[in-house]
Amino acid sequence: MIMGAAASTVYYNIRLRHPTLSMPIIDYDLALLFQPMLMLGISIGVAFNVLFADWMVTILLLIIFLVTSTKAFFRGVAAWKKETLFKKEAARILAQTVNEEAEGYIPLSSGPTNSRREQVSIFENICWSELGLLLLVWGTFLALQITKNYTSNCSISYWVLNSLQIPVAVAVTMHEAVNLYKGEKKIQSKGDEGTNWRAFQLILYCLIGILAGIVGGLLGLGGGFILGPLFLELGVPPQVSSATATFIMTFSASMSVIEYYLLKRFPVPYALYFSVVAIISALIGQKAVGKLIKILGRASLIIFILAFTIFFSAVSLGGTGIFNMIGKMERHEYMGFENLCKQH
Repeated sequence: MIMGAAASTVYYNIRLRHPTLSMPIIDYDLALLFQPMLMLGISIGVAFNVLFADWMVTILLLIIFLVTSTKAFFRGVAAWKKETLFKKEAARILAQTVNEEAEGYIPLSSGPTNSRREQVSIFENICWSELGLLLLVWGTFLALQITKNYTSNCSISYWVLNSLQIPVAVAVTMHEAVNLYKGEKKIQSKGDEGTNWRAFQLILYCLIGILAGIVGGLLGLGGGFILGPLFLELGVPPQVSSATATFIMTFSASMSVIEYYLLKRFPVPYALYFSVVAIISALIGQKAVGKLIKILGRASLIIFILAFTIFFSAVSLGGTGIFNMIGKMERHEYMGFENLCKQH
């Protein structure tokens, strides 16, 4: 379901441009910094999902979702206040301009007109070299997962194939991180900010990428619920943050689907039904939110939607988990750790 919604959202976003800069709304360099480590974390998270008891997953889900939604909400409040100040300043400047024109004074143009287009063709809007690296990581992980399926659980070949994911993820992430550290690349969506990256920052973000992947794989999500608020903390505009997090989530969520399918923990008809619903809902939501932002002039709406979505997900999923947990306790079922190495 999450993969379907993410894929349809990416299809909608892939033609769109940055709200203020001449670049795609998807920040491919930001994606390249986080996606490989996120994919690595997904594999670890899926293993944890098999290993952990349901009540452990439910508690982790509640904690992570409630903390993330709270942080996103306060970030949205701060963005709302900043937009209010901008609107007041813009209204003041407009009123001053009208008064000056009424007095017979017409100010000179402050610069060239904004010719930035909101939408372009797909081929013009994609950063192909970065996308190629992202697809290389995804394809390598896919090949390793499929090959691993033909080995015995917890055999030497099984662990060797699992461990091969580490150098692939580290190599691609380090390539991007070194370029950012040297200043040869920058996170363009932030404009002129953030060009000086410290080594500690880059290492921390890579670790957060792994953590987001572990959470995504453990809970059956794509990690976007963590990356979205993180990108906002980095100063990335809400539209770009949402589009980039969803773009990354498409890779990780699809890998989660494949891994759960190989583990025979994936009900295909059930998943297909909800995927269709999610795809339609995502497309409608994208258009509706886009129109609201244009009408109200407040991109902070995206942050509030993210915060409330995470919160209601915590309530609904957490409530379902608690209900199932109570049922197992009443039936005196085993609620401890599972055996990772048993054949599925």
